[in-house]
Amino acid sequence: MLWLAATVFLRFRGQDLLTPDHNLKIAVIFALSFPLMALLIRRLCRGFQSREEQFGAAVSVLLPTLLPDPFSSVFFPVVFPNMAPEMSGVFGGWMLWCCAGGLVGVAIRPASQGVK
Repeated sequence: MLWLAATVFLRFRGQDLLTPDHNLKIAVIFALSFPLMALLIRRLCRGFQSREEQFGAAVSVLLPTLLPDPFSSVFFPVVFPNMAPEMSGVFGGWMLWCCAGGLVGVAIRPASQGVK
């Protein structure tokens, strides 16, 4: 549901978020996305006890981004007609960055929790 909501948002309002020649805005989006995804995925997966279960749950949450979004990048002007075509690489990189943040969110544990 998160992936679908984000895709619909980008389809209709993405031109306000990813814009050419706004490198500072893109840097801020990237800087915020990594820790926010780390926190989100960590919270979504906290009910699982073992690290294997947490990683499995994280992968399940991230697969909707990892599987179709490469095609969204390839066919960017069709999928996101409201955004400048040259933003396809930024979009693809942003999706990878978000997924990396989510995986880091379940990989890093506070010292008090230890590894299970």
